[in-house]
Amino acid sequence: MSITTTTPAWHDVTASPSDRVDALLSELTLEEKIAQLFGVWVGASSEGGDVAPHQNDMDDVIDLDALLPNGLGQLTRPFGSAPVDPALGALSLLRSQRRIVASNRLGIPAVAHEECLAGFATWGATAYPVPLAWGASFNPALIERMSHRIGTDMRSVGIHQGLAPVLDVVRDARWGRVEETIGEDPYLIGSIGTAYVRGLEAAGIVATLKHFVGYSASKAGRNLAPVSVGPRELADVLLVPFEMVMREGKPRSVMHSYTDIDGVPSAADESLLTGLLRETWGFDGTVVADYFGIAFLKMLHGVAGSWGEAAALALTAGVDVELPTVKTFGAPLVEAVRSGDLAEAVIDRALRRVLRQKVELGLLDPDWDASPEALRGVNIDDTQGIRGTIDLDNAGNRAVAREIAEQSIVLLSNDGVLPLTAPRRIAVVGPTADDPFAVLGCYSFPAHVGVQHPDTPLGIDLPTLLDSLRGEFPDAAIEYVAGTTIDGGETTGIAAAVEAAARADIVIVALGDRAGLFGRGTSGEGCDVESLRLPGAQQELLDAVVASTTPAVVTLLAGRPYALGSAVSGAGAIVQAFFAGEEGTGALAGILSGRVNPSGRLPVSIPATEGTQPSTYLAAPLARSNSVSSIDPTSAFPFGHGIGYSDFAWTAREHGPAVIGVDGVATLGLRILNTGERRGAEVVQVYVHDPVASAVRPVQRLVGFHRVELEPGESVDLSIHLPADVTSFTGRNGERVVEPGEIVVGLGASSTDIRISHSVQLTGAPRAVGFDRAFHLSFDEVVRGGA
Repeated sequence: MSITTTTPAWHDVTASPSDRVDALLSELTLEEKIAQLFGVWVGASSEGGDVAPHQNDMDDVIDLDALLPNGLGQLTRPFGSAPVDPALGALSLLRSQRRIVASNRLGIPAVAHEECLAGFATWGATAYPVPLAWGASFNPALIERMSHRIGTDMRSVGIHQGLAPVLDVVRDARWGRVEETIGEDPYLIGSIGTAYVRGLEAAGIVATLKHFVGYSASKAGRNLAPVSVGPRELADVLLVPFEMVMREGKPRSVMHSYTDIDGVPSAADESLLTGLLRETWGFDGTVVADYFGIAFLKMLHGVAGSWGEAAALALTAGVDVELPTVKTFGAPLVEAVRSGDLAEAVIDRALRRVLRQKVELGLLDPDWDASPEALRGVNIDDTQGIRGTIDLDNAGNRAVAREIAEQSIVLLSNDGVLPLTAPRRIAVVGPTADDPFAVLGCYSFPAHVGVQHPDTPLGIDLPTLLDSLRGEFPDAAIEYVAGTTIDGGETTGIAAAVEAAARADIVIVALGDRAGLFGRGTSGEGCDVESLRLPGAQQELLDAVVASTTPAVVTLLAGRPYALGSAVSGAGAIVQAFFAGEEGTGALAGILSGRVNPSGRLPVSIPATEGTQPSTYLAAPLARSNSVSSIDPTSAFPFGHGIGYSDFAWTAREHGPAVIGVDGVATLGLRILNTGERRGAEVVQVYVHDPVASAVRPVQRLVGFHRVELEPGESVDLSIHLPADVTSFTGRNGERVVEPGEIVVGLGASSTDIRISHSVQLTGAPRAVGFDRAFHLSFDEVVRGGA
């Protein structure tokens, strides 16, 4: 007698995803449903064994043996919680997935997620420049190449979801997480963020937009502090990057913000997570909790009286998955449903989204295999034999990291001292010169986790700036004096630094930040500051060295912009690097020598004084310097600024009609000629100025940019097409509108260096636009050739 087995309907790859989801959902008990809606924070075994629960201050004791029979939605950071050899980490994850599948009666695997803000956050993986450096590159295509490499590495070892990018708009540079943002302009963030998501998603990784929304606008730049923005700032500044990336990048997940906006926490805001995100924008992916964010509804926000109430608020609002570990979505949520406080249909709504994602990832296919690509064909029983066989910091990764570092470092000023030509004696002073961590952000693995394991090697090569300078200038005598520490405030070493400068032909002053978490650094999550004064006694060191007779080149390896005092006018040159990653010091040394022609542009303004926050370049007339306030917020170096070793001539070409409809497209012509003696890059930035509008508008607002690289004597003719949609804003009735009237289009090298202006008259009735509006200008390179 033969026995016929029936393939479960959710394993039928010929069925639609929704039919497969419905079939599986109908088989699950309440406890099994809820188990798919939370993660467990684990750490990979350094010997390749099963993962073990990761303990931290907010965790309850996790009994995996008790949890797994009901299944598990997510595995939290199996690679990113402790140093582990990548191959053994992949083996540990493989065995854990097999255990999960074997433990639950329907054989459902878990989604594994990791941090990937500036690279795959695991031991031995490439540390790329931080997002603020991505913004400084003004090169979306390069960032897409990087994120694809990150995603490929993650996918190769069994990871499914990455918790990036950060799309918060800098509103107050005192906030510690500025380093994680792409900048202070919504359009720049949206453009770079879209590229990052495309690269990650193309590699098969679920990209997660965060932090939705308003996190960066917290009062006084304090982490998790309340947000009190109005609806227009929310719609026209903070939401724009999410809107752009949602439509053009197609991410599959969103993470809610910790903060509340006008008293409503994002994790409990149904109008935000369901009304806007899903019903207006059409998002059909998953919304995941920022770590412990649902528990914070009870613990910090005080809008829930119990864990079950917090869970019900979040689920009703539109949160689907509790991360990093089960707290409110376990027994408290089961009880809330059993008692009738929450309808099971709300659970089913979230579960459909979670299961659909597992279908898309192939986790519910009948031939799903827990073995990741990097371990296929490998004898996994030979634990020691596979150690060291996976390279997450290969030459291709490092080449992209180096290219981003080189294109993101910004030359702020130069009186001719750079590039350095065969200096004989170089003095190097400052606390970041001999610190290998000076190029890393707080979510890099060495800074985030590695510092807790001081006896474990870093896993990647991190040359200090001093190392790179010695390699770049092998014939120079280099003397190093720290002068002070990053934030200790010591001044006793400043005199020795000045003496070293006096003995040298040139002095390089290396200043900046140390990334860390919750007060353990000068930049990073929870490392907010009272002012934009350089940490510790660095300003005193800087002032003393600049006052000496030796030409000074100031280099900043930092996570935020700082006021630079006397150096703005007194230094021979100033070079700004935003945590430029493992290839950063080599790129910086190359710029000093002239091997690299700098082309970075500021994604955030550099303040002239340390106490003028909050302020950004997106300022209305009364937010700028004026006669009715004694505070002048004018920046020392504005958004978009950056110079190089080449000069470019800008010439207006024939523009299109000066009058267009409110649904029309304006055309501008521009010629860029490299008048310098070496190949260089210019970034054409397009700004709009709205002289008269129904609501107060910024004086200048970036609406497009185009990076061009030209040989000496080479020129390019650009036709720039600007759709009227990009002039839109939120009108008085709360709807986004293109208004008739004059718009002044500025073509410039920065937000304050407008080289060519063109007035365009928009005609017709006010025109409402929405999510489907045009976001971008187009740039046609009409002619490219010699002058």
